[in-house]
Amino acid sequence: MTFAWLGAGLRAPIEDWRARYATHGVVISRQHKRAALPPIRSACSPQRGRPGTFDTPASQLSVPTLPQSFILPTVAAGDSMRRLATCLLATAIAAASGSAWAQTSPMTPDITGKPFVAADASNDYIKREVMIPMRDGVKLHTVIVLPKGAKNAPIVLTRTPYDASGRTERLASPHMKDLLSVGDDVFVEGGYIRVFQDVRGKYGSEGDYVMTRPLRGPLNPSEVDHATDAWDTIDWLVKNVGESNGKVGMIGSSYEGFTVVMALTNPHPALKVAVPESPMIDGWMGDDWFNYGAFRQVNFDYFTGQLSKRGKGAGIARQGHDDYSNFLQAGSAGDFAKAAGLEQLPWWHKLTEHAAYDAFWQEQALDKVMARTPLKVPTMWLQGLWDQEDMWGAIHSYAAMEPRDKRNTLNYLVMGPWRHSQVNYDGSALGALNFEGDTARQFRHDVLRPFFDQYLVDGAPKADTPPVFIYNTGENHWDRLKAWPRSCDKGCASASKPLYLQAGGKLSFQPPVAGQAGFEEYVSDPAKPVPFVPRPVDFSDRAMWTTWLVHDQRFVDGRPDVLTFVTEPLTEPLQIAGAPEVHLQASSSGSDSDWVVKLIDVYPEEMASNPKMGGYELPVSLAIFRGRYRESFSTPKPLASNQPLAFQFGLPTANHTFQPGHRVMVQVQSSLFPLYDRNPQTYVPNIFFAKPGDYQKATQRVYVSPEQPSYISLPVR
Repeated sequence: MTFAWLGAGLRAPIEDWRARYATHGVVISRQHKRAALPPIRSACSPQRGRPGTFDTPASQLSVPTLPQSFILPTVAAGDSMRRLATCLLATAIAAASGSAWAQTSPMTPDITGKPFVAADASNDYIKREVMIPMRDGVKLHTVIVLPKGAKNAPIVLTRTPYDASGRTERLASPHMKDLLSVGDDVFVEGGYIRVFQDVRGKYGSEGDYVMTRPLRGPLNPSEVDHATDAWDTIDWLVKNVGESNGKVGMIGSSYEGFTVVMALTNPHPALKVAVPESPMIDGWMGDDWFNYGAFRQVNFDYFTGQLSKRGKGAGIARQGHDDYSNFLQAGSAGDFAKAAGLEQLPWWHKLTEHAAYDAFWQEQALDKVMARTPLKVPTMWLQGLWDQEDMWGAIHSYAAMEPRDKRNTLNYLVMGPWRHSQVNYDGSALGALNFEGDTARQFRHDVLRPFFDQYLVDGAPKADTPPVFIYNTGENHWDRLKAWPRSCDKGCASASKPLYLQAGGKLSFQPPVAGQAGFEEYVSDPAKPVPFVPRPVDFSDRAMWTTWLVHDQRFVDGRPDVLTFVTEPLTEPLQIAGAPEVHLQASSSGSDSDWVVKLIDVYPEEMASNPKMGGYELPVSLAIFRGRYRESFSTPKPLASNQPLAFQFGLPTANHTFQPGHRVMVQVQSSLFPLYDRNPQTYVPNIFFAKPGDYQKATQRVYVSPEQPSYISLPVR
């Protein structure tokens, strides 16, 4: 019996192979035994078009030592059986060859404790992880991602409490652009070195974590804060990253934006440019924790997620699927927190011990700090016009610094049609709204990248950066402006115009006239608060949370506890370019009250170009104001029951055009639940700990008479 090897020109009797293996002490028997052996492609796969022939020449087949018990099956005559014999023999040879070097003990630990180093020959980047020492000896975990072959490259730094490693692991890819977040696309295209650092006490960094750690001073007697940590980090980077040109920029959103601003209070000389995106600036006035004293209950899950461990903690378990019911049944915000175990968190005690705008908040308000800080670093303040988390910080910080930017070259403002942090993602739509292209990408490519290049890239041209770059949300285009706001009560290019609330639910630029009803009223019941979105409410629903500020307000139409005032259809465009100001003359039968005011763009019922938007009630700007702070944010007082009182507060900045055929609407109500905690409408020293009996119905009146007019001061351009 013989078999053939392709390419060798050789026919060898099987007896010859038996003789060869006999010299190695191997006995090959003719007894037939079945053996389940894996196929060996190189030796046993027939060559296409040549039945019975195989790929490996006999001269190239190594002869390893086979085990003594190896048995070759008895083979009958015929080509198919010859092929079978050859496959089995070659398989046995391969198996025996493997057994010659497999010496690892079965009990060798399979997790060695050594870092696994993945093959990276095809990567277009290099990643380094280092522990950078701070001045107090604490080391901060830092991830550095460099383009492969980088030389004289600028550095962009982000300091984060949200996991530096995770920020560089978006996709498992050999490409730096896929590794980093979508918003880093322009930096990768520009050849930048990208650096992320865990702030002290979070994830891989040493030290203690303090939520929004204050600057060194009365609230922070230690020798370190985010300003010193940024300085020490930048100093280390420019001295130890040999591929850099020694120039650093900082960027970051939300808490990360807060760390950018902290670095600006005492900037390192190598910090050449900064972009705080939706930064946390004043947690009581309007960023994150409160809005004019009303507490944002959506933050409870954030507290446990951030503060229950160094890494990412879990949210709070719910009994029901509707957070409206969950929070209503719990009682006060303090009752909910106690049931959820938040009394274990020092941060919760800090919040509840400083329910008013006292020194704890005032000394941390970074817009006030920046107002007295020398202007050294070109800074671009950035936020979304529908930012559901941080609508206060960027615009107020820009305003605080603008008077000292005499040459209009250091202080910049950008506001896009975005929700919180949307600038770093796709910006072509928000909820039901669609814009002209990807507005976030437009900004990053046309404005952000040239702005960074000018200050960080050696030899880069001067960027054509407008002092103000803001999206017009009614006309869907970007406005390039020299100053902001364009309209206000005084000192602007144009003056605001009062839009009066009228009897019978009317709204007009004409003041009220005598002879009509002097007020509109409703009953506010804390047992049936007005929801901020249609029920059921699920705070874990990201789509709901990120778009609620553009949600159609028709869901509250007809509620008896919501007053609605609306204009006639407009005959010409009405553009506002600034912050609307609320002037309410109102009373409550209770001794405390919240006032929610919403400025709304009402679309025509029939929209041929976009039928789904027919009748849509689009919020343009809204806010909630806690009545006890009517006279002083730091010293709350009860309201005089049933007495008309003046309530004045600003709404968030808008750059919006109400189109012809649209109508302007104003809604007034006394709750926005469960986003904000309920006002019991009975004055208590600390609303966090209101008792069930404190929550009482109240009759709310909004006055609309010539003697007591209520109006919205619109920044009409």
